[in-house]
Amino acid sequence: MAAVLACGPDAVLSHRSAAALWEIRPMTRGPIDVTLPSRSRSSVLIRRHLATLPADEITVELGIPVTTVPRTVFDLAATGPPEQVESALRQSEYLRLHDRLSLHDLLERYPGRRGARAIRTALARRSERPGRTRSPLEERFLPFLDGHRLPRPQLNAWIQLPEGMVQVDCLWPETMNVVELDGWEGHGTRAAFDGDRSRDRALRVAGYDVTRITWSQLDDEPSVLAKDLRSLLSRPSSNPRNHT
Repeated sequence: MAAVLACGPDAVLSHRSAAALWEIRPMTRGPIDVTLPSRSRSSVLIRRHLATLPADEITVELGIPVTTVPRTVFDLAATGPPEQVESALRQSEYLRLHDRLSLHDLLERYPGRRGARAIRTALARRSERPGRTRSPLEERFLPFLDGHRLPRPQLNAWIQLPEGMVQVDCLWPETMNVVELDGWEGHGTRAAFDGDRSRDRALRVAGYDVTRITWSQLDDEPSVLAKDLRSLLSRPSSNPRNHT
């Protein structure tokens, strides 16, 4: 709020700072992003963006003037990597942050704007496979699959087991393959370690092939990892089951 007020009455929170306010991207260090209609020099604390925003691209959240969620995602597409754009889009849908002016409307309004292609790609990928990414490792995994021309999974999908519903990071239902992405922040305790192994065992009993992938494997042996995944995903399932 202080950054917006410092820039004048027509300023609004935008870009990465707006995404953090909407909780579709994590808060990052650095200057606060603010968009305003008059040219102004950025500072160490405030990054100023020049744009005259229509009224339907602006709203108020927690008392702070801010770009709407679709406009925020659109701005991210012009300044951030594609995987972050897709992650923000999936997170906004998970949080049900809808607006009367959709991303499709913004694409029609600004067809040649920087980032439009990234938005179209993110929308198409969301339609192909539902779900949201929940960690940086999951965001990193999707471009890895694309780069090696491997099929995308359903993200953070639920599977019905006799013991109850379990959620997995990545699911290819056609071949009943599950990949769990092991970042230390989510699996670095003894309880988490034991719980992961118990769940893996239950999934295997139900007919699912479970593979665990770590940061170091993705960084140090991407070609070997891609070859192994291609082999696993090419095997037809011999035990099809219903899942959600």
